[in-house]
Amino acid sequence: MDTRLRLPLALALALAGSPACAAAAQPDTCSGSALRDHPPAVNFRVDNDLFGGAHQDQGYTNGAMLTLVSPNLADYTDDPCLPAPARWINRHLERLQPGGFEQQNMIFSVGQGLFTPTDSTRTDLIGDDRPYAGVLLVNFGYNARTGDRLRTTQLALGMVGPSAQGKQVQDAVHGVLDDEKFMGWKNQLHDEPVLRLLHERMRRWPANNPAGWGWDAISHWGGALGNLATYGNAGGEVRFGWQLPDDFGSSPLRPAGENTAPTRGGRLSGWSGHLFATADARWVLRDITLDGNTFRGSHSVDRRALVGDIGYGVALTRGKWKFALARYHRSREFEGQKQRPVFGSFTISRTL
Repeated sequence: MDTRLRLPLALALALAGSPACAAAAQPDTCSGSALRDHPPAVNFRVDNDLFGGAHQDQGYTNGAMLTLVSPNLADYTDDPCLPAPARWINRHLERLQPGGFEQQNMIFSVGQGLFTPTDSTRTDLIGDDRPYAGVLLVNFGYNARTGDRLRTTQLALGMVGPSAQGKQVQDAVHGVLDDEKFMGWKNQLHDEPVLRLLHERMRRWPANNPAGWGWDAISHWGGALGNLATYGNAGGEVRFGWQLPDDFGSSPLRPAGENTAPTRGGRLSGWSGHLFATADARWVLRDITLDGNTFRGSHSVDRRALVGDIGYGVALTRGKWKFALARYHRSREFEGQKQRPVFGSFTISRTL
């Protein structure tokens, strides 16, 4: 195994196994309301532009992310619900951790995103289309909730370029699906370490969910800073359905969506389901997948500053399992882009 992947994967396995083990091994500390109100969870998300329809294998062409969610925590550095490696990391990231809130939890995720131009057959550099790029990220997130308000702060660290294994993953997937391979990966962005510090604030209306049919709305605003991406954003989400979850959104792409934010009242009984629609507008100052490498020359395009997303989908929950399916329409991200990006996202979650 590539040594650059051993530490993230080892920490992921530690986080995945620790909440349940800690609850069993330390019933007087990692148990009770923390696990009842918001049990630990594992989420797996797949994004693909083929979900958007025919001839959509372009732009943000594929992504996958594994997310591990802690239960509610007393704090980020000493709570026994977190494994020792996570507590050690948190002691070095204390400035990112909010305090003075009613509920708080942590997420850890490992993910990859692939970006390609429209024409898969060309081997030369396509100057008027987006660069080939693979991005591999490890993400640490801190959520803090008081009533109907949530703050989330996330630090993403990773690599863009050949070391992100974008070509290898796409070739393997296309081989399984018997699809044509993209031939221009030799023109992808160069290796570059990347980081992104993201912060968002959210609010829900109404704050309390009814037991049966109901609706809510979640607003958000925030931004990100780093050589991976720098932007400011704002938007919202509306949901309608049966036994809405007490969380902050169902859109799989939202940084605090899909079972990751602290909840109240424990796991829902029976089944629940709802429809959701979401929108987000971003003022983008930098996007490495469009602007190219930061410290050396590379392929780039004329990025548009204002970008918007509209998404819609359905989420279903039964016992410990939750499924969410969404479709997103994005405005053109650079001058000369032939089509507006359309892609889908599927998420499967399980509480422990």
